[in-house]
Amino acid sequence: MSKGIYVATIEPNSGKSVVVLGLMRMLLGKTAKVGYFRPIIEDLEEGDMDNHINTVMSYFELDINYKKTFAYTRNEVLDLYNQGKSGEVIDEIIKKFKYLEERFDFVLVEGTDFSHENSSLELDINILISKNLSLPVIIVTQGDKKGIKEIADNVQLAHDTFKHEVDVLSIMTNKVKPKDRSSLKSLLKTRINNGTDITIIPKIPNLASPTVKEIVKALNGKVIFGEGMLNNLSENFSVGAMQLRNYLTYLKNNSLVITPGDRADIILGALQANISKNYPKIAGIILTGGLVPEESILKLIRGLSSIVPIISVKGGTYQVTNSIGSIKSKIYAENTDKIRTAITAFDKHVDTDKLADKLITFESDIFTPRMFQYKLLQRALSDKKHIVLPEGYDERVLRAAARLIKAQVVELTLIGEADKIIERIEKLDISLNTKDINIISPTKSPHFEDYVNTFYELRKHKDVNLEMARDAMPDVSYFGTMMIYKGHADGMVSGAVHTTQHTLRPALQFIKTKPGVNLVSSVFFMCLEDRISVFGDCAINPNPNSKELAEIAISSAQTAKEFGIEPKIAMLSYSSGSSGKGADVEKVREATEIVKAQNPNLKIEGPIQYDAAVDMRIGKSKLPDSEVAGQASILIFPDLNTGNNTYKAVQRETGALAIGPVLQGLNKPVNDLSRGCTADDIYSTVIITAIQAQEQ
Repeated sequence: MSKGIYVATIEPNSGKSVVVLGLMRMLLGKTAKVGYFRPIIEDLEEGDMDNHINTVMSYFELDINYKKTFAYTRNEVLDLYNQGKSGEVIDEIIKKFKYLEERFDFVLVEGTDFSHENSSLELDINILISKNLSLPVIIVTQGDKKGIKEIADNVQLAHDTFKHEVDVLSIMTNKVKPKDRSSLKSLLKTRINNGTDITIIPKIPNLASPTVKEIVKALNGKVIFGEGMLNNLSENFSVGAMQLRNYLTYLKNNSLVITPGDRADIILGALQANISKNYPKIAGIILTGGLVPEESILKLIRGLSSIVPIISVKGGTYQVTNSIGSIKSKIYAENTDKIRTAITAFDKHVDTDKLADKLITFESDIFTPRMFQYKLLQRALSDKKHIVLPEGYDERVLRAAARLIKAQVVELTLIGEADKIIERIEKLDISLNTKDINIISPTKSPHFEDYVNTFYELRKHKDVNLEMARDAMPDVSYFGTMMIYKGHADGMVSGAVHTTQHTLRPALQFIKTKPGVNLVSSVFFMCLEDRISVFGDCAINPNPNSKELAEIAISSAQTAKEFGIEPKIAMLSYSSGSSGKGADVEKVREATEIVKAQNPNLKIEGPIQYDAAVDMRIGKSKLPDSEVAGQASILIFPDLNTGNNTYKAVQRETGALAIGPVLQGLNKPVNDLSRGCTADDIYSTVIITAIQAQEQ
């Protein structure tokens, strides 16, 4: 079941608030604790609250800290994007959403308003957010002053744009002419015939009309009378420029009177008409030109039994009238009449039972790299581990260390001379306080002699004497690995400077492999656009035989489980099923049978080609009865040559994030880096290593 819904639009003034208010009422009727989140809000004056958040929180009395209900203001997001920090934006939004998700049964997420010019960027951001939160989307569009075909074209464009990236649960079109509802719905169901719910909500005059309060705010007006009646709706307006006897015939119910501030006759006449049984009620009076009636007139008004809002504004009558005509009505917290009207309209026109059922049964199969990284970070934070980084002078290592310490995700030890490491940090202007990390020089460590003696005892049967042990232990890889063996650290990450052999040799000599495991192998977590795939072995074993290939598959399945990925193993070859012949295919086929015999509960298919493993259409055409074809999460390559080249090709051609190599099979975690790694690679690998240490 989804724990949230994302309400998005592609245009301004879509009536999104109607949908949000109606959804919130519906959800509160289905579950006790509903949270509300706006990832990006409008820029605000100091001390102001976002109107959307204030309205929802106050009307429904939600128990949420206001600061937890949003992540960024619009300008903050634009600044970060301009600095190339779009990933930071998504990470923070995921973090904020997850905070609410943990505390509420369901979270209603409302997208941006499209009230500014960067509509293409805004659309991309909304799609990116909903995708990274793995939420289904309700798209809200509007049909005000549009023909049926134009509305349908806009709705279809919105659907196709979102559907390419996320799951669209429903499309709700607001402000449609009542007479067009039936025809529009039929046309949309013909165009979007895939089970997406189509809802048409007609234009509701009470919601389209601005209140006097909105007009005051838009015109920066001064309230002279009627402060308590600013929620009056202004359904229309007229200018009082003619003589009173002629103007009275133009008054309509809930109309706004616009007149120069020195027209006492119009002002008093309109007020008298408002209390007369023979004339309609008026919403208020706008006095233009910055003029205020003289004191004798004000005294007369004060004595009336009923007074509507009277507002003084600057600007000429023509200019003010045009400004009022362009005001778009909003729903705000104090106007409970509008809120109730919005909820009533939603309940009347939306099949809430059907929508609720869809939400309850919805499950997303989208799992983005950002969501994966967030989950990794939370896992590592849940049980903080101590990781040693032997290559303490490398700039990438130091930058990754600074980021890790800032996140407080692990305890770190750097190996090297303290003064040299501090000198490097200062020279490179890296924000890393050495008081927050451990720095160890092997030969100066109080554990050095103990490590030497331990290594000697462990390897003397291999003709290692005490002097050889003492010569080996200053080596950063040996010293770091011995820290893990002795329990002075939980894991090690190395290889930014050193070779794989240099990193692994001490681990194989005295950490050794887990019981029942004969082979150390590796996987990469390939973070593709909408899923995480596990590639193995792409770094360690050049040409595994069938037994070794089976062991790589079993170890990879265990690694996938540890990181929350359901194992569906594809044993890759150049043919699928029983069609292929030859030694290479037979090796894969035999390895598959070994896995099935040893672990009958694992979902595995082999031999199978790459396209049949990852593409549902091709997979079902070649292996229609397979539980893995088209949906493999683990791809086991027949040899290192194929695996290494494939992971690099996928990484480069798709822009996928490749985390690894992650070593598997050792008693305690030691992970090897590529010498071409980045600080981000090191950061991710340290977190992976910390999680592996938790599993130990």
